[in-house]
Amino acid sequence: MKTKRTLLSLAFLAAALPALAEGPAIGAAAPVFDLKTIDGKDFSLASAEKADKLVVLMFIATECPYSNAYNDRMRDMAAAYAGKGVQFVGINSNSTESVADVVAHAKKHGHTFTIVKDPGNKVADLYDARRTPEVFVVDKDGKLVYHGRIDENYEDSSKVTSPDLKNALDALLAGQPVAKAETKAFGCTIKRA
Repeated sequence: MKTKRTLLSLAFLAAALPALAEGPAIGAAAPVFDLKTIDGKDFSLASAEKADKLVVLMFIATECPYSNAYNDRMRDMAAAYAGKGVQFVGINSNSTESVADVVAHAKKHGHTFTIVKDPGNKVADLYDARRTPEVFVVDKDGKLVYHGRIDENYEDSSKVTSPDLKNALDALLAGQPVAKAETKAFGCTIKRA
């Protein structure tokens, strides 16, 4: 009798606990969101999906050395793919970094791609983003088609052997499936509120 009661208690407890956050799977609908850009404009993922072939969502930070190691690569990739119908969007979800910090960081590093601040980590939670940098690519149909890292070598861009994000974008733009649709993102943890 005691065992049965314990099992019932455990079952009740498990049902009462909130489910652990889990982001969208490859091929699933990407959660849409609306946020303000760091220059005060409205950004809507639903609108961006319709306007562009692909939308690259990059969770970034101002203080993370890993994210900062990719500043030039993010800037250069955003510029290189802009004419191909790919929009890059930087998302700063760190509760420890203010909008003013993000604006100053963007100016310092020449980031002209769209950057939004994610108050309360709502978008990071929707995607279950954990690291900076961590990338999600959304196609025109609103489906998640890539999730992971930019590449495997944050220390030296000249020694990159696996340009994962570039490979994914090139395949998608050519109408091909992404050979490696998920890679392991690494970097600093997102500082949640």
